[in-house]
Amino acid sequence: MSKDRKLDVLRAIVSEYVRTREPVGSKAIAAGHDLGVSSATIRNDMALLEDAGLIYQPHTSAGRVPTDKGYRLFVDQLSTLKPMSVPEIRAVEAFLAQSVNLDDIVQGTVRLLAQVTHQVAVVQYPTTISTRLRRVDLVDLTPFRVLVVVITDAGEVDERTIENPAGVDDRTIASLNQRLNTDYRGFTPEQIRAHAQEIISAHDPADQGFVTEVLGAVLDLLSPQVESKLAVAGLSNLARSGVDFRDLVPVLDALEEQVVLLRLFAENATAEKDVHVTIGTENPHDALAETSVITGTYTPGDGPIAHLGVVGPTRMDYPRTMSTVRAVAAYLSRYLNR
Repeated sequence: MSKDRKLDVLRAIVSEYVRTREPVGSKAIAAGHDLGVSSATIRNDMALLEDAGLIYQPHTSAGRVPTDKGYRLFVDQLSTLKPMSVPEIRAVEAFLAQSVNLDDIVQGTVRLLAQVTHQVAVVQYPTTISTRLRRVDLVDLTPFRVLVVVITDAGEVDERTIENPAGVDDRTIASLNQRLNTDYRGFTPEQIRAHAQEIISAHDPADQGFVTEVLGAVLDLLSPQVESKLAVAGLSNLARSGVDFRDLVPVLDALEEQVVLLRLFAENATAEKDVHVTIGTENPHDALAETSVITGTYTPGDGPIAHLGVVGPTRMDYPRTMSTVRAVAAYLSRYLNR
């Protein structure tokens, strides 16, 4: 069997199984897909695919269904994705145009994504954009303790006490205080971090440990302390797919634990592609071993990236779902950057 025909037969099995939810036989492939070979030849091809672990027979005399490995090969070989329909695109654009605040945008987007994909949709709220430094005050409390006070451009005041075991003198503390306020006023935490080594190296080696502690405190106090928050919609879609799961309860429990989804988002954020797919047992959480998770990212203004995605059974329309996730993420970025 040629490699191309092997992929054609696998594609046919995936598409038929996604459409019918029934194990796929060689006759159905021969009748519904123009592969140019007989059903007997397709049966031989299916036997080879089964030997390769790409499909399996759920019970005697049944057709075949894809394995996680088969779905993975299918997804990896996708060269084109089904585009969103014109009505779906118009629905996304119309919805975003009517949104009046961030909560409207996120809640509406997650509902829309669930409706279009017929899966569970998840959208991460964007974190607060980094604040900027207005002022730093280093207050010498005792010879071995210093109070670090940070005031942000939003007027927020926070403080932290750090140890000064080396007994860095008042002149060094005052010099550091002046430099931070003179050279780095209006800087974000990221910008200050980029100059950290320069600031540290400007001091005597004996004082550099203390300077490092001060900078760490300033960066921590300046960075927005915002918990990641998720919006979830479409749980009823998962319930309708209950036949695809041996036990749906662990899946629902995992979706309630936002930390599970946030961990998936964080791991998938390293992917080079704009859409990332984890299939079945590729998911690190055991409760999601019968699901596929398709994630994408969007960029809210000049803030850090945020994530969105869908969770559903491994038997899903991958080309269409991947295309929808990518398109909605792109529209969301475009709108928030406008």
